[in-house]
Amino acid sequence: MKNVRKQRVVVLGGGYAGTLAALRLAPYARVTLVDPDDRFTERVRQHELAAGRPDVTYPRAQLLRGTGIEQLAARATALDPDARTVHTDSGRTLGYDRLVYALGSHTDPRGAGERSFTAESAAALHKRLRDAPGALTVVGGGLTGIEMATELAEAYPEWEVRLCTGGEVGGGLSARGRAHVRGVLGRLGVAVEEGRRVGHADEIDTDTVVWAAALKPTAGLAQDAGLAVDPASGRLAVDAALRSVSHPDIHVAGDAAAAHAPRAGALRMACATALPTGSHAAGAILAELRGAEPAPLAFGYVFQCVSLGRRDGLILSVRADDTPRERVLTGRPAAAFKEQVVRGTLRFLRLAARRPEVIRLIPGLG
Repeated sequence: MKNVRKQRVVVLGGGYAGTLAALRLAPYARVTLVDPDDRFTERVRQHELAAGRPDVTYPRAQLLRGTGIEQLAARATALDPDARTVHTDSGRTLGYDRLVYALGSHTDPRGAGERSFTAESAAALHKRLRDAPGALTVVGGGLTGIEMATELAEAYPEWEVRLCTGGEVGGGLSARGRAHVRGVLGRLGVAVEEGRRVGHADEIDTDTVVWAAALKPTAGLAQDAGLAVDPASGRLAVDAALRSVSHPDIHVAGDAAAAHAPRAGALRMACATALPTGSHAAGAILAELRGAEPAPLAFGYVFQCVSLGRRDGLILSVRADDTPRERVLTGRPAAAFKEQVVRGTLRFLRLAARRPEVIRLIPGLG
């Protein structure tokens, strides 16, 4: 790829999508990865951190060693698409030829004070739960809320745990999958309250609130810079190759992208979509550097993995558009399968650092 190394690529965000994009680009471009944390966080383990797992992070320098990627432990404070520059709180201003926006998402806590937590504040939540027990309410009946409620109920049996949701618990699961989740919640003593929408922590009579709903894309930096936003989702509007529809030299990956694929439809925010979109955004840049038109994103879902404490789980087979099939795996085998999927993700990133060509093998890409 002649003269590609003269190209400067800045990747904003060192989560699953940003890290994978940087690794795929590293052999062909001058890549700078910008993230305020010098450690990579296994975000899918945050409920385990809240339940007492010692750590869910790894030194980023070890992960990127030998790749040639420059790691900048800083926060991007401003983006200037016209000048093609990124300003950071470290005082550095980075110029770029292409940029990957992979700042992910965050949970809106919808309540200030010492009793309101999110998955992102899992370490502080763990410290709180080690104090005198009381009543704990998890808000959100999706997969994140289910994992958090079951993990905490198992780890802290002295706490009274409740799960509140505006709809049905596990509404996107199959009938068999939902029945198993309900059974585990009941066995762990979690009280389930469906059909109750909670807008603020003050609306709940409880000692501690854990928000596992209201996930929002971290798109403010891009919005302030004038990038187009999808009004329905608040995520950044992209074309089929994951380029910003308003600034095509900026590629968007992970939860910040309003990505679609023919088989999958609109992609949900998840690790399962972060890795494929991170890879595709990088692949689109490489195609452009060769003078070719990037291919559209081709992605389909395969399964959903849900941990239900350390000794139970649910593996749900799904169609390419993420709708459930009735085939499920439950119990300890499902817990073991989920653990291997999570471990395998980190192993894959480490392998990709040594052999970037394996990135094309991500499940779901086609």
